[in-house]
Amino acid sequence: MLRSWRMKLKLLLATVTLAVLLSWLYLFVGSLEYGRFLLLPPCLGEQPSRDVEREALASRVRRVEEENQQLRLQLGQAQAEGSDGSPQWGASAEDRDPPGGKRSNRTACPKQWTVHKCELLHVAIVCAGHNASRDVVTLVKSILFHRKNPLHFHFITDSVAHQILQTLFQSWMVPSVHVSFYNADDLKAALRRVALQPEVSWIPNKHYSGIYGLMKLTLTKALPSNLSKVIVLDTDITFATDIAELWAVFGKFSEKQVIGLVENQSDWYLGNLWKNHKPWPALGRGFNTGVILLLLDRLRRLGWEQMWRLTAERELMSMLSTSLADQDIFNAVIKQDPSLVYRLPCFWNVQLSDHTRSEQCYTELSDLKVIHWNSPKKLRVKNKHVEFFRNLYLTFLEYDGNLLRRELFGCASLPSPPRDQLQQALEELDEDDPCYDFRQQHLMQHRIHLFFLQYEFLALPNPTDVTLVAQLSMDRLQMLEAICKHWAGPISLALYMSDAEAQQFLRYAQASEVLSARRNVAYHIVYKEGQFYPINLLRNVALANTQTPYVFLTDIDFLPMYGLYDYLRNSIQQLELPQRKAALIVPAFETLHYRLTFPKSKAELLSMLDMGSLYTFRYHVWPKGHAPTDYAKWRTATVPYRVAWQPDFEPYVVVRRDCPRYDQRFVGFGWNKVSHIMELDAQEYELLVLPNAFMIHMPHAPSFDISKFRLSAGYRGCLQTLREEFHQDLSRRYGAAALKYLTAERSL
Repeated sequence: MLRSWRMKLKLLLATVTLAVLLSWLYLFVGSLEYGRFLLLPPCLGEQPSRDVEREALASRVRRVEEENQQLRLQLGQAQAEGSDGSPQWGASAEDRDPPGGKRSNRTACPKQWTVHKCELLHVAIVCAGHNASRDVVTLVKSILFHRKNPLHFHFITDSVAHQILQTLFQSWMVPSVHVSFYNADDLKAALRRVALQPEVSWIPNKHYSGIYGLMKLTLTKALPSNLSKVIVLDTDITFATDIAELWAVFGKFSEKQVIGLVENQSDWYLGNLWKNHKPWPALGRGFNTGVILLLLDRLRRLGWEQMWRLTAERELMSMLSTSLADQDIFNAVIKQDPSLVYRLPCFWNVQLSDHTRSEQCYTELSDLKVIHWNSPKKLRVKNKHVEFFRNLYLTFLEYDGNLLRRELFGCASLPSPPRDQLQQALEELDEDDPCYDFRQQHLMQHRIHLFFLQYEFLALPNPTDVTLVAQLSMDRLQMLEAICKHWAGPISLALYMSDAEAQQFLRYAQASEVLSARRNVAYHIVYKEGQFYPINLLRNVALANTQTPYVFLTDIDFLPMYGLYDYLRNSIQQLELPQRKAALIVPAFETLHYRLTFPKSKAELLSMLDMGSLYTFRYHVWPKGHAPTDYAKWRTATVPYRVAWQPDFEPYVVVRRDCPRYDQRFVGFGWNKVSHIMELDAQEYELLVLPNAFMIHMPHAPSFDISKFRLSAGYRGCLQTLREEFHQDLSRRYGAAALKYLTAERSL
């Protein structure tokens, strides 16, 4: 009997020891990056996320510890009972069947829906206007930074955002990213009310977003009918994690749930913000629509379009208008049928407006998934962690977008003929070519963000209107205000900047009284890449995005005479330029003084020229560039006069907008304007000097590229090679008429 009791006691001790070892092993294995799955029960076809795995592991450790306590209790009972050998060896409470004979399956894996690493994820964004187009880039950067899946962005845009974003993504060339655009103007009809009250033609909306704030209601109709689900985002969102984690939440929806939303973190829908505050109906605190998961196929089967229309019509009878755009209508629909909504954890939409409960959404900053700057104060919002949020946002705001052009490991890129052609052209370059760097820069695809700031100039029907066209980099910003004071007409500028510099420029322009007051200045950002300044690419970007019939092709270092805008328009009309092919030359002068009393007339300029405070442009270093203007004749001229092309002539001209583009093989310093004037002459443009127009070059430090030209024999040799190749191309395009340029070049 005693022997039997001792055997049972040994068995009990062995069991306790084994349980302790298993507990220790769980904790040890759980800390390993790849060992965490070794002791977890298999879940075929499922790959739990880290948080779920950690939670399951902790639960198992707790169960083992509870079993240990039960075993210790039984051991104590066995020792107390002594040699009678009658301990109660029944199963522990954890192992017994629950009442009613039902047994819980504690080892079952939590329900998970995994995202295949190459699964295409769909994201829809409503974007209208210049400012929203700028904001959405930061959102896209944060998504691309974390993503591991191919993406398809669906943009519902107005015409402005369409032009900006289409050019941006075409020039960005991000692998495994596809973009589709949907015209918001075509969807406005879907927001019109029908039936009983024809006098109300659309949903009144007090929100600053206007009609575009209601567009998310139309996505079941706007997006392709074969698209079954989509993540919908506001433009003021910043991601702090892989968007695939959010996509995986679709797998948690029940059969009735069709919309995934985070609870609203302000008291807006509670109706207690001020006296007589009457919000739209909502379930509890309501839901915020900055981040939405939509099961489009289910919504279409439910008749979503009719559902929200009927709800909106009913509520507008008493509410008269929406205050928070689509969010009010979404909440009214959910209030009517709560089963439609899946409640997303609030870290998927941490709302940083004042007086919200956003701080309850996370215990550690590492828990954050999505930050929503939904306060009109944006970065100035009050939150004890706002400095962290602001730094995260600024990181992506100034992040070099070129670094996001990375291939996805293990996923085939989506077809992109332009990217494939560019890659093939780069591969065909000879790396042993002494001019390889020049040829590579010529082929380089720069990201382009058109109309970076608000632009409201509408081209008048005036057939003589003209736009000033120029390019610049960060070190020439100081010229912008002066040019705007001298030129009242439209301006198109291409700015060569990094992402961080573009934000510095934005702050500068918004703080400037002169620049912020102008709405007819178009700023186009060409993002830095490569070792040479792509001067002719910049000129072409600025030229291509003008709206007037004529353009004044100048450089940023020149100040036009006061009144030149009106003078040029009158000259175009008087010379009947619409009926002839001509280039009007604006004579160029320069000063060596940083402070200059700008001449108000030709007479004042001639006086300053005679006194030696002004000079004809580059007469002492590059006379051939402007000597054909014939300054001696200009001094006494009262009517426009014609001059002939000569080698190396590079005047500043006014031409039709459809003139030849600049040859982009010329990067850095040298021959970038000369080649353009040569092609104008090859196309038989008349070269006419204006007798009462002038511009003055202001002094500045020499550029980096001109320093390389002066110091590097290899640089000058490559420029000569490019010139010869340009001559050959010109001969192929214009035949015998272009032979004079080659002859003139050889005679120098």
